[in-house]
Amino acid sequence: MKRTALLLFTLALPACGSSYAQQGPSDTLRAYAQALQEGRVDAAYRLLSDEAKRSMSLEAFRRAVRDNPDDALEIARAIARPAADPVVTATVTMPNGEELLLVFEGGRWRLDAAAVDLYGQATPRQALVGFLRAFERRRYDIIMRYVPDAEKEGLVEPAGGAGDLGEAGAPRGEGAAQPAGPGGAAGSASADAAQKPGGRPGTARGAAQLTPEKLKAAWEGPQKEQINRVVQAIKAALPTATIEETGDSASMAYGAGGTVAFTREHGVWKIKDF
Repeated sequence: MKRTALLLFTLALPACGSSYAQQGPSDTLRAYAQALQEGRVDAAYRLLSDEAKRSMSLEAFRRAVRDNPDDALEIARAIARPAADPVVTATVTMPNGEELLLVFEGGRWRLDAAAVDLYGQATPRQALVGFLRAFERRRYDIIMRYVPDAEKEGLVEPAGGAGDLGEAGAPRGEGAAQPAGPGGAAGSASADAAQKPGGRPGTARGAAQLTPEKLKAAWEGPQKEQINRVVQAIKAALPTATIEETGDSASMAYGAGGTVAFTREHGVWKIKDF
């Protein structure tokens, strides 16, 4: 029953029939709620989007409402009294994979603030686009924004730990034994600083702290070829890639077995590994 009620509520959200094209979201929500409350199931169904209708036939919709009348009425009452004014938005995917958000205000579509945030981190995709833009412009100071705190402060073991290129210098997906992310990918520049006495890798706080200068030295030095190859593979995959989110983690596959791993810290997305 709860599953059916949830499905009804989900289908109600994109409700917009062609005969209601000139109405606002609130008008459609009220019409849908009123139809359910009055038992006009077919009228409510006509307000569903084409995608919603493909996922549930009219007969299945009738059966769901008939078998769960209390849930249908509860949903109708909730929809009829939205907590805030509806905001109509649209998402446009650019050729490079970047997503732009538009907001319908005052009868016109307008660009959201994210359109002027060249290095945003509100979503994993936005973070990756910003990271790639910063890389193309060699803005290592901005790239540091996308580095997780633990790697930035040298708290990740450089050998075999997340983000290490080490001597191999080959990112994951390119035949490396260790993963390579923007945090620890300064390679030997930061790895050497984190060696404990006796040559054993450690987690020296401060000594292995990553800086824009170390990142530049590695990525424009011994790791230049590898990092450029990985970046090109990510850029090629981004426009059509699917980014899967689970809580504060996310991932995107690219190339021949490569994976970009994201983590959310302090409310913004960062790149943990690629």
